Amino acid sequence: MEKTGVVAALGQTELLRPAWIKAALSANDRIKFYLTAVQAAYAHADHPGTVPLDLHREYSAAHVDAPWILDLPSSACLEGPTLHLANLPKLVEKLHADLLAMARPIEGSTDEAHVALGTRIEQWCQWLGGLTGDTLDATHLTALTSGKRGGEDSFHILVMDLHKALNQLAASLSDEALDGAHVWQLAQEDRPLVSAFMRGLNRTRALKLDHPGLETAATRDGKRLLIQNDIGTNDAHVLVAQIEGLILTLTYSDLHRQRFVFFQDMLSQIGAKWSAVGSRMTEGLNLGDAYYVGTATFECSDEAALRKALEGLGARVVFLIDWNRARKRLQQIVGKAGASAVLNECARQEIGHRGWLEAGGESLIFAAMEAIGGDYFRIGDRLDAVMGDAPARDFLVEALAASSLAMQQHQPVSRITDTIRLLLIRHIGRHHDEFALLAEHASFCHALAEGIRDAIAHGHEGSANDAEKLAKRAKAWERQADLLVMRSRARAERNARWLPFKRLIERADDIADALEEAAFLLSLIAENHHKEWPVEVRQGMQQLAEKVLEATQDHVKLLAIASTLGEGSDASDHEDFIAVSWRVLNAEQQCDQLLRDVRRQLVRNIDDAATLNLSTDFAAALELATDVLATAYRIRDLAFSRLGTEA
Repeated sequence: MEKTGVVAALGQTELLRPAWIKAALSANDRIKFYLTAVQAAYAHADHPGTVPLDLHREYSAAHVDAPWILDLPSSACLEGPTLHLANLPKLVEKLHADLLAMARPIEGSTDEAHVALGTRIEQWCQWLGGLTGDTLDATHLTALTSGKRGGEDSFHILVMDLHKALNQLAASLSDEALDGAHVWQLAQEDRPLVSAFMRGLNRTRALKLDHPGLETAATRDGKRLLIQNDIGTNDAHVLVAQIEGLILTLTYSDLHRQRFVFFQDMLSQIGAKWSAVGSRMTEGLNLGDAYYVGTATFECSDEAALRKALEGLGARVVFLIDWNRARKRLQQIVGKAGASAVLNECARQEIGHRGWLEAGGESLIFAAMEAIGGDYFRIGDRLDAVMGDAPARDFLVEALAASSLAMQQHQPVSRITDTIRLLLIRHIGRHHDEFALLAEHASFCHALAEGIRDAIAHGHEGSANDAEKLAKRAKAWERQADLLVMRSRARAERNARWLPFKRLIERADDIADALEEAAFLLSLIAENHHKEWPVEVRQGMQQLAEKVLEATQDHVKLLAIASTLGEGSDASDHEDFIAVSWRVLNAEQQCDQLLRDVRRQLVRNIDDAATLNLSTDFAAALELATDVLATAYRIRDLAFSRLGTEA
């Protein structure tokens, strides 16, 4: 008789439960793979023109020994609502056997929940016995694979409930706690690996506040170390790590597609390679119910790298808790893309979002916006529409960090409200200054001027390919500048204080238009000329382009100084402002003369009419940019007005 049989005969079945639990967890992995294969088969049968999903990595991770299952997706077909599956009876046998393996640890238990599970197991075993032939109709498919609660029971839901019960049982049977993890039957070499995972988990654990979750269990199963984390309260939200040698394989399941993608990105940043199943977020999976399963692999070079990967994995789990709730709240403030960007940055900096949620979430931000008043915000405004995308995200990251720290310190919500309000005022002062849009617009003008100067220096008037690339970049920059003009107009509609700045940026946009036109003309010259300008022409063009670039540089500098003029500025700031503004004005006169010199050289050295005309227009467009830069007068007037108001 085997030792396990002896132990059972002596009535000490509790001694066998850890081994049964390990076997049950392995059976759970296999069942989930079988259901994934059925879902993949249905998806391919529903869209036969697509390439069947490759299940080899999941097959290997689940330690399944049934190669024929890999052919299920490619061989499946639909006849009306009925799915034809080759070897379905064999698959049903495996589902039945592994369901019983999952049930074994709770056999004989008098726990009320375990008894209820036992009743359901019997019912589903009978249901499986009623599946005959090689077809599943729509009702069978839903009953087998649906993970959606709130309706009738399903085989998939039973498996999830059994898995949860196994986790709880494993925790109760654990004979040791290692850095907070429930562990049993570990090998000596497993202990530093479990500790590494828990080191990362414990580093960020406080960010979840009092939310349940992050319970961890670890045990050895043959050659594999298994580490499992329950993440939170959602029974379909499970993370299982397997370590064999220097390979860390992670199986992750989630109900929310966006959160699944978020976790994929987080782990990819620390070296994870995800299988194709991870991207299986398409119609037809789980019969339309949003349930996603993926496998990630870390191929580590040595033990230190393996411990680092485990620590990184552990540190990131906490950011999954309430992630979808935080995303939905943030969407109201900065839209979908902005919400995801904020949460990605918070995770990167290890800033928790649950503190912000507990303190009031979006109501904190809207209250701060309302308190600041109509000078900046109106009812219904979204933060990014007023402040701009990047400034709004920067503010929210700081707001979430402040809220998280305050909630961990048990500060009152009223104090957090004041903190968020002051933080918004500071960001408004940093990012919402009237000159900020002008400065951003000026940077695009500078990029255009620099691109043209460099193109002339490298002889791109004789290279159609290079000149065309510049023209495309210039068009993209000019469009970005146009968007800033539109944003300025929107702000002016809200607040008359913005009107003079709107007029100024509309005038400054002529600089971008002129320089973009110059880049376009250069591409026409290169397209038709196919040779470089004569030396005299090139020197003249280069001098003109250099002067235009200097003028745009001074324009950027002028706006930077103007934005700081006020009570905090001193005499040297004022002197710099005057000197730079006059340099910009003088550049216009200097470019007038340089344009005349270029025209003279063009007439003397170029006899091709098309090249002569295009080159003349090119030089004139450059000079026009400095004519518009004479708006320095208006910048000066606005800055002086502001200085007088604040003095």
